[in-house]
Amino acid sequence: MDRHLFIGCDIGTSSTKAVAADVHGTIHAQASVSYGLVKPCSNWAEQHPDVWLNAAVAAIGTVTDSLSSSDTIEAVCISALYGGTGAMCDENMIPVRPSIIWMDRRAENESRELRATIGEEDIFRTSGNGIDSYFGYTKLLWVRKHEPSVWSKIRHIVPIHSYIIYRMTGELAVDYSSAGNVGGIYDYERHTWSQDMCCRLGIPFDSLPSRFCKPEEIIGTLNKEYQDKLGISRPVPFCAGTVDCIASMLSAGITTPGDNAAVLGTSLNWGFIHRTAPCNPNLISMPYCIEPDTMSYTYGGASTAGALPRWFAQNFLGQDSTSSYELLEKEVRDLETGPGCDGLIALPYFMGERTPIWDEAATGVLFGLTLSHTRAHIYRAVLESVAYALRHIMECMAGSMSGIGKIVLVGGGARSSLWREIFADVTGLPVYTPVQDAEAPLGDAFLAAIGSGQISDYSLIERWTAMDVPIRPNLSHHEQYSRYFTLYKELYYDLKETMKKRSDMLRE
Repeated sequence: MDRHLFIGCDIGTSSTKAVAADVHGTIHAQASVSYGLVKPCSNWAEQHPDVWLNAAVAAIGTVTDSLSSSDTIEAVCISALYGGTGAMCDENMIPVRPSIIWMDRRAENESRELRATIGEEDIFRTSGNGIDSYFGYTKLLWVRKHEPSVWSKIRHIVPIHSYIIYRMTGELAVDYSSAGNVGGIYDYERHTWSQDMCCRLGIPFDSLPSRFCKPEEIIGTLNKEYQDKLGISRPVPFCAGTVDCIASMLSAGITTPGDNAAVLGTSLNWGFIHRTAPCNPNLISMPYCIEPDTMSYTYGGASTAGALPRWFAQNFLGQDSTSSYELLEKEVRDLETGPGCDGLIALPYFMGERTPIWDEAATGVLFGLTLSHTRAHIYRAVLESVAYALRHIMECMAGSMSGIGKIVLVGGGARSSLWREIFADVTGLPVYTPVQDAEAPLGDAFLAAIGSGQISDYSLIERWTAMDVPIRPNLSHHEQYSRYFTLYKELYYDLKETMKKRSDMLRE
């Protein structure tokens, strides 16, 4: 039977995943390729763009290898992590250094200098976003200041997926969502780069992609070199693509203003879509994939989420694998390690923190350790810390949370039944997860179907994303967690100045 398929590929912080889905959202093949990060110093994180390129080739190639010769690939869409600086390339589109990704916090001084000179009000008025070392424009200023010889070679600054799509098609473009996520130099009202802000910041305007597209727009076709590498025998159309959190939100069925979801990957994002202008510099906003000129996605983010159980498994079990997490969760259940972990509280600030504290100097903490605590207690406390972080974000964005009736949770961490239970109990809300766990790659495949013209209505994503039976909160556990959540917040503010002193000592 001939099948018409759409390939979605998401380049994440720790792995690249690809799927081939049909017009009904049925996945017929999928693949994943893992890799690490380069961390030259504390709170630094970078990767060479060609590592991601090679992973995309491997993942898509594995998917195409498993398809039938009678299958037809109609279109491909690629999303990628927020690459911070993006790919910084010379005149031949060759990267001149590794990309400094979203997780990296090295641009602290540049952020402080901007607050003292240009000021956050001007930055926010232009870009709809504030000043922080999270944003790509502050990281670019770090490169300009600390690596002038590298800076002098840069002729193109492009998002990660745009670089990969360029290599595969020869076409260079940027989608509105990814451009908006750079912050600072994006004109949110006009939906283009701000030439004025580029001039004031010293970022070359001509180095930025001039072709703006919606994520689903077809911008080119697969060239001969990559037809051979991907095992695709014809010039398949490629969409412009987007940033991974947008594809993940779409995969959760988020299509109508007011819809919200949490994306639980290496980091945690919780956000909603709306038609109003960004109004809070402490949140992150970008144009949404649906009607990017009028609809926005605004979210708060925790810097480390799925990265924490991965760190725990690697350092205390010696391996990061499905069996590691199954063993740890079994220990938690077998030892009946309950809510609050017998007084053990973790702060999840292992790479500083974004929403709502925006503190690069914040650090991870284990508070309340005693000789009675076991590995299971610590592991559960790590999971609980991310749920506390989500509740903290939701409180800051939605006040008392009284208007929110559920959480849609997507991402790799959503596969953990224990973690879903913890999220439900900490927030007091039912947690819904899609039956299929493809997340962003499925959203990409849907964008490819839209771009190819096979699907015309974004609301049809609901047919692709059936929800599993929700995990409902245990009200007794929620009451316990509410008391611990108060301590969780107090703990950071009590330690804030001590954390800053530590950070200053490390810089001496």
